[in-house]
Amino acid sequence: MTRSLIQAVEAAIPFAEDLFRRLRERTRDTVGVTRAPYGEGEQIAHELIAEAAGGLDLEIQTDCAGNLYMTWPGETREGHGVIAASHLDSVPRGGNYDGAAGVIAGLVALDALRREGFAPKRDLSVMAIRAEETSWFSAHHIGSRAALGALPPDELDAARRADTGRSLAEHMADLGLDVAALREGRRHLDPSRVTAYYELHIEQGPVLEHEGLPVGIVTGIRGNVRAREGRCIGRYDHAGGTPRKLRRDAVMAVAEYIGALESCWDRIEAEGGDLVLTCGRLFTNPDAHTHTKVPGEVNFSLDARSHSEETLDRMEELIRRHAAEIGGRRSVRIDLGPVTRGAVATMDPRLRSILSDGCRALGIDAMEIPSGGGHDAGDFAGAGVPSAMIFLRNPNGSHNPDEDMKMEDFALGASLLAWALASTR
Repeated sequence: MTRSLIQAVEAAIPFAEDLFRRLRERTRDTVGVTRAPYGEGEQIAHELIAEAAGGLDLEIQTDCAGNLYMTWPGETREGHGVIAASHLDSVPRGGNYDGAAGVIAGLVALDALRREGFAPKRDLSVMAIRAEETSWFSAHHIGSRAALGALPPDELDAARRADTGRSLAEHMADLGLDVAALREGRRHLDPSRVTAYYELHIEQGPVLEHEGLPVGIVTGIRGNVRAREGRCIGRYDHAGGTPRKLRRDAVMAVAEYIGALESCWDRIEAEGGDLVLTCGRLFTNPDAHTHTKVPGEVNFSLDARSHSEETLDRMEELIRRHAAEIGGRRSVRIDLGPVTRGAVATMDPRLRSILSDGCRALGIDAMEIPSGGGHDAGDFAGAGVPSAMIFLRNPNGSHNPDEDMKMEDFALGASLLAWALASTR
């Protein structure tokens, strides 16, 4: 099952191309695509994918959170079998492949295995996960956590969608989902009964493109320390009439603060540590700022990520310490707001070995690669499910309308996924 498997996948590529085309057309925004979680775009995507799975004679099921399961029954129906999954929502005005490529690759993989005459011992399921993107609800991986029974009930009301201001529970109720069951913590997937979880995803950085390789086998997913709602409160003063020693300048304080954290980043990298640090939001109040006024307030965000829990511990301490020290010295208050923590997720060594064996057997050029972005695979791994990820080359980055994926690379990734689903015992 080598060359013939690749040929079986290639025979299903027109099916995949048609699905990608229809997804793009049906969820197109003025720029890129928009598939808001628990909104029109994501719902359209789920309905399209369910219809396609029905055409492949797969069993169709949804859970209380609206996650979609498309299953090829195995000889034994014990447990949940092996799951290939990704999400179908997108960032606002994003690209067509982030998430969707993994779901469509799962369908292509099952179709190819069926063409090959493969008979699954356990259930093989493709899972289309809801609400992975954090840009909408400021809550991470809602669908996967709900499926695993790990979604705190208070998030149903506390998490509000950025574009509507309405709660997660309200948006779920609009789609007829069982919010009451989620409040009770009901789960669809028992982690102890899932044999393995595989997620194919476009790479969200330029490494594979730079290395000239189509496929990456993910070693792990960076954890994070985040302050999404940071504020620096100083005092508004006249720009010409207030001497430096009497100023409480919020912009200058935040500039020093960010510079101090970048120096920490320099030191950690010089020591051989793994860290990326981002200040993704940085702005003054447009109703109050002017070029003739000392700024009295700045809003900002911080996102520190690492494959080392020790480095994250260190960065969390430094983020807090420098805020207090610089704030006190400059007579401002640097309020970080809630500081959240996402755990490092290591991909399962046995599943990674299966993927490596598959690359050799199928003649796929690949490399091991860490993931800087978060993925649902991290939640499955954190719940104790053996998990692995396949990255596909993407020359234009992710979370933007220009994200790209060669269909030749997609075919290789889907072939590798099919190999893994057939090889996992």
